[in-house]
Amino acid sequence: MARLAGLKMKRNSVLPGFGLSLGFTMFYISLLVILPLSMIFINSVSVEWSKIWGTISDPRVVASYKLSFGAAFLAGSINVIFGVLIAWVLVRYPFPGRRIIDGLVDLPFALPTAIAGIALTTLYTENGWVGQFLSFKVAFTPLGITLALTFIGLPFVVRTVQPVLQSLEKEMEEASASLGANRLQTFIRVIFPELLPAALTGFALAFARALGEYGSVVFIAGNMPMKTEITPLLIMTKLEQYDYAGATAIAAVMLIFSFTILLIINLLQWWTNRKFI
Repeated sequence: MARLAGLKMKRNSVLPGFGLSLGFTMFYISLLVILPLSMIFINSVSVEWSKIWGTISDPRVVASYKLSFGAAFLAGSINVIFGVLIAWVLVRYPFPGRRIIDGLVDLPFALPTAIAGIALTTLYTENGWVGQFLSFKVAFTPLGITLALTFIGLPFVVRTVQPVLQSLEKEMEEASASLGANRLQTFIRVIFPELLPAALTGFALAFARALGEYGSVVFIAGNMPMKTEITPLLIMTKLEQYDYAGATAIAAVMLIFSFTILLIINLLQWWTNRKFI
């Protein structure tokens, strides 16, 4: 039976060297991903459970978890809405300067995160170019953190949704309209099912990127314990204090929660693909 399965795999494989390439892939992933992540749990196990629990249940640490996950989730949700809109405009509407705007979308990829943080802080402080006209405070608040995370996560959604929109045939929308559907019905029943898996993927990428962001957030956050202190900053603080066990414990909890959330998102993506395709 195993021999027949192997022969079938060889017949269906277009490129030769499947065994060698698979072995190299597993070695590369194990070396760069699995091994470093496993060291977090190995170092955590070597510490007494009472000390680990005392560290991860500290009110300051719990507050940082709530802020980091909450701001990352909110920023990812905002990017899904406006990222899909921007991708739609760039794909469907020809207008002067479209290529320039399309290139600006990738700017958060290339821009050093520290520069982005300094620029956002300069703009949104109370005496900044934008902040002086606002009736509410942005910099040094959770709102400023969400703004920075939205900035760095936008390209992930746009670049994930854009190819899907480019591959959609306009004839499907025209056929829907000819059958009596209005624009809203066409979007919900024809376009939305095609965009949903890509939008979920973009959200997952933006969320994961925002969760571990440090450089662009540390300036605009203000880093006030229990208020605007993110988890990556708290891990850095533990490392600077040579509290490697505490930093490892916090990182392990963050890794577990991140993996769980991303797993749920991938399951939702798999379910949407199975339901609508």
